[in-house]
Amino acid sequence: MGSIVDRVIRAARLDPSLYEEVEADSTATTQAAVVVVVSSLAAGLGSLFGVGLGGLVLATAAALVGWVVWAFLIYVVGTKLLPEPTTKSDLGEILRVLGFASAPGIIRALGIIQSLSGIVMLIAAVWMIAAMVVAVRQALDYQSTGRAVAVCLLGFAVQFVISILLLAPMVAAS
Repeated sequence: MGSIVDRVIRAARLDPSLYEEVEADSTATTQAAVVVVVSSLAAGLGSLFGVGLGGLVLATAAALVGWVVWAFLIYVVGTKLLPEPTTKSDLGEILRVLGFASAPGIIRALGIIQSLSGIVMLIAAVWMIAAMVVAVRQALDYQSTGRAVAVCLLGFAVQFVISILLLAPMVAAS
């Protein structure tokens, strides 16, 4: 079992063996949650001038809820709709690998430098998507990276629709 700092660095390097390691380590769920919180705090810090302190707290809470929802969607899509013959996983494994896939998002703290904000957020987003694809491929024991991309895209589409449906009444009320 590696230290959380070592694991974060390896996750950011897109090291497939890290994702296999945390998938198998049932004690790493708390570490994965810490990575999600630190990554979302970094995003909040990077956009602090735009969201304020209240927005930072709300964004962190939303990131934790989003992590769990996202993991559930990836689990369902990856194990029920698009499994390969070797696919075997559970929700805990998906939570852990996706938590560590948010590690590249820690660089979003650099967005506090307003002139770098846009490019830092773009780099972090692309890097986190790449990490998610590696994480999903490893956790679902896929041979195909394309299938991992498809699972991530389908999961994103479902989460997007759910978010729109949940937010529409709030927007209409305001």
